[in-house]
Amino acid sequence: MTDKAKTGWNFENSYARLSDIFFANTNPTPVREPELVLFNETLASSLGLDGQALQQGGGVSILAGNEIPQGAMPIAQAYAGHQFGHFTMLGDGRAVLLGEQITPQEERIDIQLKGSGRTPFSRGGDGRATLGPMLREYIISEAMHALGIPTNRSLAVVTTGESVMRETALPGAILTRVASSHLRVGTFQYARKWGTKEQLQALADYAIERHFPHLVKDVERYRLFLREVSDRQAKLIANWQLVGFIHGVMNTDNMTISGETIDYGPCAFMNTYDPNTVFSSIDAQGRYAYGHQPRIGGWNLARFAEALLPLLHENQDQAVEIAQDEVARYLQVHHNYWLTGIRAKLGISNQEEEDEGLIEDLLQLMEDSGSDYTNTFRALTFDQYDEMALFNTNEFADWKKQWQARLERQAQSKQAIHELMRNSNPAVIPRNHRVEEALEAAVENDDYSVLKQLLDVLSRPYAHSADQREYCSPPPATDVPYRTYCGT
Repeated sequence: MTDKAKTGWNFENSYARLSDIFFANTNPTPVREPELVLFNETLASSLGLDGQALQQGGGVSILAGNEIPQGAMPIAQAYAGHQFGHFTMLGDGRAVLLGEQITPQEERIDIQLKGSGRTPFSRGGDGRATLGPMLREYIISEAMHALGIPTNRSLAVVTTGESVMRETALPGAILTRVASSHLRVGTFQYARKWGTKEQLQALADYAIERHFPHLVKDVERYRLFLREVSDRQAKLIANWQLVGFIHGVMNTDNMTISGETIDYGPCAFMNTYDPNTVFSSIDAQGRYAYGHQPRIGGWNLARFAEALLPLLHENQDQAVEIAQDEVARYLQVHHNYWLTGIRAKLGISNQEEEDEGLIEDLLQLMEDSGSDYTNTFRALTFDQYDEMALFNTNEFADWKKQWQARLERQAQSKQAIHELMRNSNPAVIPRNHRVEEALEAAVENDDYSVLKQLLDVLSRPYAHSADQREYCSPPPATDVPYRTYCGT
């Protein structure tokens, strides 16, 4: 074991003190020739880790799963979930939770190795991951963090020196994933389906103490727990909508209790504004399209509420009524978050009844003209209108007059309005073609310079600096639709 004093690991293992129905003790499977290819020094420092030590022999061995750090208790978590509406038993089939790092700020943070070999939940899979998807998750998760959107984060990517067989042989890799926890809606579905009421209650009490400690002594803590999770998801999905992010696979096992974005499989960012945008190759029916994400969030919360029914009230009918009341709040709470956010994108800092009509009119003009979502708001921010077809229409000219009149009815100065918009409208997002360009250079040519430059640009999305301009352009026109795939 690597000495804690040399690396900074400070593990506790509170989840492993729950009933063993919720996990299986599982060590990572060692790999042949681990090599560190990406490391997040800033994140390591915030976790209280020694970045230099982790980038050397023993540290890399830990990140590859070849060595267990002091204090760790490796487990694979059990959960279930509705995948595209169909319920199934799941679990961490290719991920091992090393433990919970206690940071210098006394935060409790999960450290998980993704792609670290088979577990009891692998269901015939090899438990491994390929390099491209792990690099992709690193890029997108760190970009989401920089955008200010709650997310799991990426500490490191290690190549394994081994091939992983998919359609062809691909280079293997392991991602070190960091999250407030890996508790999911699916964890509670699993407890309700296969556990006792006492085990379900123990899981809920654990989640409350970990994420909502202010509720621990409240007599209505389970109802308020449902409400807190609902509110966090409402805010999270509103934030996704505001930057044009499409998760791609909003199954209940990919919905965290903490309100963080998790599992960056077939995700992507929308270029042309269209609520029906779908990138995922497996979402043939558009279940998880951009415009459907708020509603699906509510559907997932209804499944969470169902799982909590035995805790909400001893009387089944009253428990159902409580659950329905709490779930019914969700769409309005989401809408309020989204409306506040999109007002800010337009420089609006107070409320008027006509605002929603003004916003919907703009979105409709954007959809009709095939306008780039991010660049439209960037142009409005700087009052610099390019060759986008939208800006050359009479309809936009009329809309702009209404918008300017709306801004004049609030007390903020032009400078304050500009700063609000500048801080609400990113200059850059992880454009899909830029991500693919970086992945191709890294995976095909072992050239990480393109990827590291992209990471640097994405780490400052609201800088609006000169070096970001080339990253603002949408992809060249093509007849072939962009497709994303579940990471394998």
